[in-house]
Amino acid sequence: MDISRPDIKKKKQRQLIVWVGLGVLVLAAAGYAVSRLKPAAPTVDASAVWPDTVKRGDFTRNVRGSTGLLVPREDAIRLIPALTDATVVHIRVLPGAIVKPDTILMDLSAPELDQKLLDAKLAVKGAEADYRSLQATLQSTLMDKKTAAAAVNADYTQDQLQAQTDKALFDLGVISGLTYQKSKGTADQLNTQHNLSQEQLSVNEKAIEVQLGSARAKVEQAQALLALYEKQNDALEVKAGISGELAPLALPVQVGQHVLAGTSLAEVIQPDKLKAALQIAETQAHDIAIGQQASVDTHNGVVAGHVMRIDPSVVNGTRTVDVVLDGPLPAGAVPNLSVDGTIDLENLKDVLYVGRPALGNENSTLSLFKEDPDRKGATRVPVKVGRASVQVIQVLEGLKEGDVVILSDMSHYDGVDRIRLQ
Repeated sequence: MDISRPDIKKKKQRQLIVWVGLGVLVLAAAGYAVSRLKPAAPTVDASAVWPDTVKRGDFTRNVRGSTGLLVPREDAIRLIPALTDATVVHIRVLPGAIVKPDTILMDLSAPELDQKLLDAKLAVKGAEADYRSLQATLQSTLMDKKTAAAAVNADYTQDQLQAQTDKALFDLGVISGLTYQKSKGTADQLNTQHNLSQEQLSVNEKAIEVQLGSARAKVEQAQALLALYEKQNDALEVKAGISGELAPLALPVQVGQHVLAGTSLAEVIQPDKLKAALQIAETQAHDIAIGQQASVDTHNGVVAGHVMRIDPSVVNGTRTVDVVLDGPLPAGAVPNLSVDGTIDLENLKDVLYVGRPALGNENSTLSLFKEDPDRKGATRVPVKVGRASVQVIQVLEGLKEGDVVILSDMSHYDGVDRIRLQ
């Protein structure tokens, strides 16, 4: 016969409540502990990142122009304009052809120029005839003046001698004073006439010089006009003028087209005299100076050069920098060829540097992942950087020589401070 024990039943109930309470407390503590744990570091494929080691030494700071063109130098271009209004009657050479200085590119016709040329030739002959006629007339007048001056000079000389003789006779008492005074007065009068005749002759010679100079200027004016028309007539046969390649014009002329004076007829370039027109970002162009060394990559060879011009204007965030090529051009280097160029700005001595990260500008603080010594993980560190080049950047603070950092774009991991590498 079972005996009821209410005290034992209550004891078991109390034990159950205690154990349940303890279980709830344990679960709550475990949940709190789990909530306080940091998320596990994400795993990154080590072969997919781009690491680099911090080094100390010298490096050349430079900038790159990734978009550029080979273009003819200014001294290698000859633009040929029409010298007079004319009509294109024949085109002999097309763009792309190799030409020499005397190669005729096209023929023009200007019938009205023939009449101008004839009139100019007649004008030259008329001016020269007028000059010779005036010269003869003035020379004849001058000879008359010289003849009259010579007669006065002869009389002057004779009377001077007579006056001297009469003075000697007067001193001896042979002749009277009246006779001597008459002789002396005649000599003085002729002396005045002699001086006047010499001055008149000098003035006349200067007047002849002026009149002949004016007539000569008319001759030269007529000759200059004739030379102009002759040059225009010769230019109806449009010649290349230099050796090179005939380039296409933006507005090419056609047979039968009437062109005005000054219209561009042809352009000849020397393809061996090219320069590189590089497009440099405005933010990188402020340190570029004339004369700095550069290299131009034609994708078939690299050519050394130097900066010759920096365009002061900014277009679409870039400035054009012209680089003269100092070395021979590689094969296939032709005008309008796309090229890349690098310009050396300065040499930095004994500095700490590392490869340039995918994201980050110079003179700023970057956030980079520094790899652990065992290369199995990386921790984010702030790095202060200074001046930058195309491929490397100066390290000022945050890293030391021998540290390995990841230069790849790690923006996907902005929310974590550590990654694992596999």
